[in-house]
Amino acid sequence: MLAASCCDRRMCVCPGPRRIAIPVRSSRLPLLSDAMPAPTHLFPLIRNCEISRICSTMCYCHHKHLCCLSSHFAHGHFRYAPQKKFAALYRPKENFYQFVHARDYASTPQRFYLTPPQVNSILKANEYSFKVPEFDGKNVSSVLGFDSNQLPANAPIEDRRSAATCLQTRGMLLGVFDGHAGCACAQAVSERLFYYIAVSLLPHETLLEIENAVESGRALLPILQWHKHPNDYFSKEASKLYFNSLRTYWQELIDLNSGETTDVKEALINAFKRLDNDISLEAQVGDPNSFLNYLVLRVAFSGATACVAHVDGVDLHVANTGDSRAMLGVQEEDGSWSAVNLSYDHNAQNEREVERVKTEHPKSEEKSLVKQDRLLGLLMPFRAFGDVKFKWSIELQKRVVESGPDQLNDNEYTKFIPPNYHTPPYLTAEPEVIHHKLRPQDKFLVLATDGLWETMHRQDVARIVGEYLTGVHHQQPIAVGGYKVTLGQMHGLLTERRAKISSVFEDQNAATHLIRHAVGNNEFGTVDHERLSKMLSLPEELARMYRDDITIIVVQFNSHVIGAYQNGEL
Repeated sequence: MLAASCCDRRMCVCPGPRRIAIPVRSSRLPLLSDAMPAPTHLFPLIRNCEISRICSTMCYCHHKHLCCLSSHFAHGHFRYAPQKKFAALYRPKENFYQFVHARDYASTPQRFYLTPPQVNSILKANEYSFKVPEFDGKNVSSVLGFDSNQLPANAPIEDRRSAATCLQTRGMLLGVFDGHAGCACAQAVSERLFYYIAVSLLPHETLLEIENAVESGRALLPILQWHKHPNDYFSKEASKLYFNSLRTYWQELIDLNSGETTDVKEALINAFKRLDNDISLEAQVGDPNSFLNYLVLRVAFSGATACVAHVDGVDLHVANTGDSRAMLGVQEEDGSWSAVNLSYDHNAQNEREVERVKTEHPKSEEKSLVKQDRLLGLLMPFRAFGDVKFKWSIELQKRVVESGPDQLNDNEYTKFIPPNYHTPPYLTAEPEVIHHKLRPQDKFLVLATDGLWETMHRQDVARIVGEYLTGVHHQQPIAVGGYKVTLGQMHGLLTERRAKISSVFEDQNAATHLIRHAVGNNEFGTVDHERLSKMLSLPEELARMYRDDITIIVVQFNSHVIGAYQNGEL
């Protein structure tokens, strides 16, 4: 048994290890080196004896089952790459890959799969829907509403989501946040970023009114109306600290007032950068409250990417930091669906991003900046909140760690200095902002963390969501992709497709429907219940090896209102 960090296999600042079972190769039979705890809290509808059968089925699956062929695991898509110093925290993927493909079995196991109601219970546990209310019988918003959902792979989940309506200015804010090295930074950003954006958009008069209300002890004007799932919690302990930092920000905006109308793009950039700066400053200053002191340090030493959309009439702005994505679903004249990217990944696959990083550091560091497609050979996203280990000087890191609480000082990751660390900062939270004028053919927007995009192409996402929202299926020839398919198998595929068309969708949430496809799609592009059941049955210790956390927001646009804007009627 090895001890790993509490947030899957990433290096983490969270206290305390958890035990995970390690596959072991033997001459006769693949075994687990210790008993594997069953994740009972994920399966409220399954009895203990059934869980044990599921776990055994997962470990002793027949031949090369679809659930074993995980590109996510095979390519090692983890935020942090293991270093020699932390070799004890990582398991060699070759052993497990051989383990799941072993064919030398002593016996045939009994199969057990989740029933459709049990699958739905898991998939729908975190779904949320919001419909924009109509005013005077007429909906004047360009947004009809949105659906969102999350499916965890890490325990606890490291993704977060947020949605809110701006009350003192126009528009709606929606965002997804993908945490790494723990969930602390993603949690903080999901709570705070929209307030920074909203304050950045406020006119000078409103900022003065809010400040005067605070000074005189009067009730504040509400800035945001949140649209939250019950599981989307806010940290009450840190609310005063967060408010004081936000107040300092709007006081500076009052002092810097230029009298000009705030540009949305500039407001988004300023809000992202200022929040990241406050996260860093709060960790440096510390707090006399030991709980808060440890919290702000956990937030700063972990990290998070963010993809945020601001929708105001026909003006859609997407601000992206990291490798989550925004995609626009467009319905063509013939009724088919196409996808339009509204963000770019900030990683080694983006040549412009690699060039940006290189231009910000001396020529002597060119070969060490990006190694194995990671920043300094460690970090996959090239932009992120927090992650002060890639922003602070070595001296500052040592001072903060040595003066911090014992939990931080005892953590190997926080004391570790990245290799070739000469001219920080190497990382920024500044977003790339794309502006798009909505058209009547622009039907929906998908915001999702990389857990979705690692499993599905954007064109498939556009088609699946488009067909779900309209209920119209455009039939394409069934592609078998080089597989040998018998006549009986082809008949089964056609029968399944016909049944899907004639029946009412079982999902009432577009994000849930998309997750069902992302996790359960087989090689023919249809949902395979057996595969879906197995993937959802994986214990916490194994789930992260097959996929990442998935968080999705699907925003549906009002084509009639958008057309009225274009015609000058609104």
